[in-house]
Amino acid sequence: MSVIHAPIVTPAALITEFTWPVSRFDGLKVLDLACSSGRNGLWFLAQGAEVTFIDRDLSAMSHIEHVNARKYQWDLEAEAAPSLPIEEYDIVLVFNYLHRPLLPQIAKAVKATGLIVYETFTTQQAESGRPRNPNFLLTENELKSAFANWQPLHYFEGRLCDPQSTQSSYKAQLIARKPKT
Repeated sequence: MSVIHAPIVTPAALITEFTWPVSRFDGLKVLDLACSSGRNGLWFLAQGAEVTFIDRDLSAMSHIEHVNARKYQWDLEAEAAPSLPIEEYDIVLVFNYLHRPLLPQIAKAVKATGLIVYETFTTQQAESGRPRNPNFLLTENELKSAFANWQPLHYFEGRLCDPQSTQSSYKAQLIARKPKT
């Protein structure tokens, strides 16, 4: 029997507020990339998906044990980092992370007709808080352009307010379907 020994965590609103085009997640393969505490992947795990968690530091996930969870401690920005598997995942999640050289690998990791769920900071964020480094901030429409040939199911760029903390940030959000090959 598999058990998750973890406090209850709330996934990003983008995940819980989106009307998913599937009624069940059982058996779907999800990648939570640069997962940190894994809060978004854990939501999919609880829905029955098989989830792969990747981050350079998995210490925040040391208490997670589940038959459908795989954890890999990889520094995706290191030269020696393993490549992401090709057409392996039905859904790839990326939140609050941007490493532009990885974008083509992320796109290739999604199966044909699979989904990318991406939310991260835009350049406007530097005016109001962290991060401020332009290497970690999307320019206007950059996320949309990176997945231009995909079918957008949701796109937003602007100021978001977290309902729990009431803090706001400037982000871009994209949920898009990969075209058939």
